[in-house]
Amino acid sequence: MDAKLPDNDNGPSKKDPFDIVGFVSGLFSIRENTDQETTINSIKDDIAFKGHTSWILICSIFIASVGLNANSTAVVIGAMLISPLMGPILGIGMSLAINDIFTLRRSLKNFAVMVGLSVLTASLFFYFFPLRDASSELLARTAPDFRDVLIAFFGGLALIIAKAKKGTIASVIYGVAIATALMPPLCTVGFSLAVGNLNYAWGAFYLFMINTIFIALATFLVLKLLKFPMVRYANSAKRKRIAQLASLLAVLMMIPAGYTFYKVYEKSKFINQAKQFVNDKIDTYQFSEGGIFLKELSKYEYNDENPVIELVFMGDELLPESVVNTWVTQKNTYSSLKKAELKIVQGNTDSSNQSKYVLELYQSHKEELETSKTRIKVLEEEVDRLTKLSKNSLLFEQIVGEAKINYESIKELAFANELVSNFTKTDTLSVFKVKWKDNTGKTQREKELKKLSEWLKLKLKTDKFSVIEAN
Repeated sequence: MDAKLPDNDNGPSKKDPFDIVGFVSGLFSIRENTDQETTINSIKDDIAFKGHTSWILICSIFIASVGLNANSTAVVIGAMLISPLMGPILGIGMSLAINDIFTLRRSLKNFAVMVGLSVLTASLFFYFFPLRDASSELLARTAPDFRDVLIAFFGGLALIIAKAKKGTIASVIYGVAIATALMPPLCTVGFSLAVGNLNYAWGAFYLFMINTIFIALATFLVLKLLKFPMVRYANSAKRKRIAQLASLLAVLMMIPAGYTFYKVYEKSKFINQAKQFVNDKIDTYQFSEGGIFLKELSKYEYNDENPVIELVFMGDELLPESVVNTWVTQKNTYSSLKKAELKIVQGNTDSSNQSKYVLELYQSHKEELETSKTRIKVLEEEVDRLTKLSKNSLLFEQIVGEAKINYESIKELAFANELVSNFTKTDTLSVFKVKWKDNTGKTQREKELKKLSEWLKLKLKTDKFSVIEAN
């Protein structure tokens, strides 16, 4: 006899395999696996700045400074990993989230001491061991952009989520330490103060504050989302006052975060549109007489009042005013470029002045160009070209003077460099064009032309030229 299966109405229920909402909710929920008490204690323990932590900070400062001095990425990364600066920053975000005014005071005090000690130690290091030129590792921390904001915020999110999980994910903490890079910008501030470059100092400190604000903001938001318990105070009036103060400080933290996000976004938008404008409108311009656009030397300076797009042109051809006016009109079609000044820097037909200008430009931009081998190569090639042009011009004047004495039949002598290709290789060929006096016969012209070629071969010490009759 077959047994009858019991009804499942009162048995254990199974999850609906088609419950998409429940699946997604379980996939992204972090509340169930959060250890609130352990997280709070862990963050509080990392705030302390004394004993072992003090020496670890000093060591990380020296390691980061040496890495910047040696331009070593690996050494700089090592300094990021051992730096204890993250502790007080997480403490600031957590104390605001749970209304803990005592932890906030402690975090701010230790944070200020750590920052001051880092900058002072780095300044002394670079004072006694100065860099000859700013390294690429150092320069990379002087100009924060929109991406740095995103890295700091999402790095902060990853960090606090990892710390809140039961069984902290150490690899995430190490990864965030590398990505957000707190110690190198402070060492860059120290270097900048040691050499008296306040622009670098401000740029590096601005990057550090971006990282600090957005890591603290991410901590505040996550702990609020996870509903961490608020600190209770026996005195109800004091509890209310502290809650109001914590809320005010949280708002004050969000205001500079929002303002910074907006300003960095606007700068990033301006630079992106400026590059697009240069690529689409400027780089496509065709010179007819040997002008050159030095695209790699284009500068985009963003500020609220007077943003500037600076373009550098070299060569023997000046830009027509109508072309520049067209570019100004085209620039104004980009939303972020309407207020920008289009500054055109160009050479003139005096090759010696051009060469002098480019040499000065190269020297003045040398520090900035350390991070870009391409830009240096462009400048060096242009300097070399203009230097050769100056020498050729001087030599041509000597040749003209001697030719006038030795060849009475020559009415006019012209010189130019021409690009010649045999479809396999392209080379530059010097061409002399001779215009004869009207009474010079064909036989005499051929004889004089051959004689002139032989003379030029001895004069120039090369046979890479051509002598032809002008039409």
